[in-house]
Amino acid sequence: MRIMSKRLNLGSLILALALLSAVVALANTLMASYRVQRDQLISNTLEANRVYANKLAETTQNFILSSQQQLAYTAMLLGRADMEAHRAQDEASRLQLQTNSFNSVLIVNETGLVLATSPQTLHLKGDTLHSVGNQIALERRQPMVSDPYDSTTGKLLVAMSHPVFDARGTYKGYVSGTIYLRQRSILQSLLGTHYYRDGSYLYVVDRTGRLLYHIDPERVGTYAPGNPVIEAVSRGQRGAAQIRNSRGVSMLAGYAPVPATGWGVVAQRPTAATLQPLSQLMSAVIWRAIPLGVLSLLVTWWFARRISLPLWQLARNVQEGDTRLAISDVGSIRAWYFEVAQLKQAVLYSINTLQDRIGTLNRASRTDPLTGLLNRRGLQQSLESWKVQGQSFAILALDIDRFKAINDKHGHAVGDQVIGHIAEQMRRYSRDGDVLCRNGGEEFLMLLPTTDAEHALAIAERLRQQIAATAVDPVGHVSVSVGVAHYPTFDADAEQALRMADKALYMAKEQGRNRSVVYPYR
Repeated sequence: MRIMSKRLNLGSLILALALLSAVVALANTLMASYRVQRDQLISNTLEANRVYANKLAETTQNFILSSQQQLAYTAMLLGRADMEAHRAQDEASRLQLQTNSFNSVLIVNETGLVLATSPQTLHLKGDTLHSVGNQIALERRQPMVSDPYDSTTGKLLVAMSHPVFDARGTYKGYVSGTIYLRQRSILQSLLGTHYYRDGSYLYVVDRTGRLLYHIDPERVGTYAPGNPVIEAVSRGQRGAAQIRNSRGVSMLAGYAPVPATGWGVVAQRPTAATLQPLSQLMSAVIWRAIPLGVLSLLVTWWFARRISLPLWQLARNVQEGDTRLAISDVGSIRAWYFEVAQLKQAVLYSINTLQDRIGTLNRASRTDPLTGLLNRRGLQQSLESWKVQGQSFAILALDIDRFKAINDKHGHAVGDQVIGHIAEQMRRYSRDGDVLCRNGGEEFLMLLPTTDAEHALAIAERLRQQIAATAVDPVGHVSVSVGVAHYPTFDADAEQALRMADKALYMAKEQGRNRSVVYPYR
């Protein structure tokens, strides 16, 4: 008995292995789940910020174009009035008060002399401007949006200007609307509604990477060197990236350019804010798993004692026996390892056999026995997988023309032969990633991932023409009608997109069969 007490017993081994397996499995599950959900959250946030930046860039673009139209109209009126002083003042006041597009409006003649201002509290009327914006506007004599510069009044601003020409085409000066960068302006109205409570914020840079708008007014007019997002958007690129901001905080940024000005809009959110709900979820999962884990260990301990008790009793009885043959047999076997090895082999054999059977049954449940194509269940599983991945795809709905007549004339065996022929042609004209399905009877479906409706129609036509050109003995030539739809272009619901393909197929039938029709019909 003393010899046996020094060895590991089967009950202890089962309990130790169960504990180790549970810990490893739980750790692996939590780690894999965390990484998958983390990547998904980051991907979703990057995409959301990219879309948001695009939207804000589009809004800013529309504002710039609208403002330039306002300046162009004022310039036309001033040209007709030959830049009369009273008319210039009226137009400056109207332009500045009519909308909130500009903080101030100036009308300047061809020598740089200010003819009118609004508001008149600027006290620039009658002065000759020497600012960078004035010099560039006089030199270029064309509609433009200036780079940021410090004005005569000491304000950092961006100026939008439009040249004034009289009826004879003589250059008479320009009209300019300014946007203050450090005071309340249209930029704050357009961009200041962003939700900042979780640390998210956005900013705007010009073509040189200089900040035009930022939630921190002190940073307006400064540069952020070494920021890859700013470098990309300054080159006119759009997209999303995970970066570190100037304070070393990891951010998920989306960016988009404003083509009319060369500006770039960047929307970003802290990575920590994005992942905070996931960390809380993982913590809750662990705490909720502890009671169940303790209960599992208690159950495992009880079963381990029940399993090991008969073996221990047998070993004790053999040890106390008197025959040398029994002692020799037991002495030559490491009982604890032998039992575990046999159990492991038996379990593995059972699991492999069960998996093979389940795999066979699963394939049979997803496959049409006549054609080897997917059945309706297999199609549904593929659709659910693609929905999770956000996969777009084109749909080809095929139907054999006058199939009932084939069955009536030649019998169902020949009809099955025709169905098999159609399935084979579908395989020949499909890619590895395409989903081919027999939808029932003489109806088939082809789902083509990352294929637009135009290319899907071309594929449908090639397949239809090949089927029509190939004879099937003893029927001869058969034809198919094809309906084409696209998800999510025509509908954001995959099932509805399938019904649209069916409607297109119905239209193909009504139009005379042996043709392909795209939904919406054309």
